[in-house]
Amino acid sequence: MSDVRPHGRSGPIAGPGAGRHLLVVDDDDRIRELLKEFLAREGYRVTGAAHAAAAKRLMELIEFDLVVLDVMMPGESGFDLTTWVRSKAETSKTPVLLLTARGDPDDRIEGLSRGADDYMSKPFDPRELALRVDAILRRTGGKPLTPREIKLGPAVFDMERLELSKDGKPQRLTEAEAQLLKTLAIHAHAPVERMSLSPDTADITGRAVDVQVTRLRRKLEADPKNPRYLQTVRGVGYMLAPD
Repeated sequence: MSDVRPHGRSGPIAGPGAGRHLLVVDDDDRIRELLKEFLAREGYRVTGAAHAAAAKRLMELIEFDLVVLDVMMPGESGFDLTTWVRSKAETSKTPVLLLTARGDPDDRIEGLSRGADDYMSKPFDPRELALRVDAILRRTGGKPLTPREIKLGPAVFDMERLELSKDGKPQRLTEAEAQLLKTLAIHAHAPVERMSLSPDTADITGRAVDVQVTRLRRKLEADPKNPRYLQTVRGVGYMLAPD
């Protein structure tokens, strides 16, 4: 691939991105998927979008910690999308890192004047991208750390021990249920994509996640058929809404 130089390290690591959710917007499927894979190895949760319209829909539903945005896209450009991000109250403080094949200084000035936090020209080394993302997040602060315990009515979930209790009594969780609940708790009050919750990449239907959610609702909810805390977000996935 000519636009991105991949690095040889493989396998997930406990990187600086733990608990941070990034949005990667690029119309080139190969570059988008490569960036998603690399940033996931750095510990980030990563969602992808192929164009500005899809990115807007996602940002209206999900609060992202940072957006990695290609400039040259069909339809609405990355410059225009950056302007939109800055114009919306919900996203006005979301950091933006622009990527472009154009290295003209005027383009860099244009991107920064639209409100971008940083600007990288293609081709680039993903290691440098990861360092710049980390630097932006450290500079801008980001969302507060997730509390150790999440309260869900009479139930309490310990984020560190992965233990659930209800009315003071321990509730048994499978490892998959505990990890699913932790992921939802990290992103409390924000929808999480259904397929990103699937621990098994071979499960293209997401059925395993649905089964785990059903079991968790029996342990969390007073009325599992009308959930108050573990909610379904149509067309997206699930959301945890603690007290």
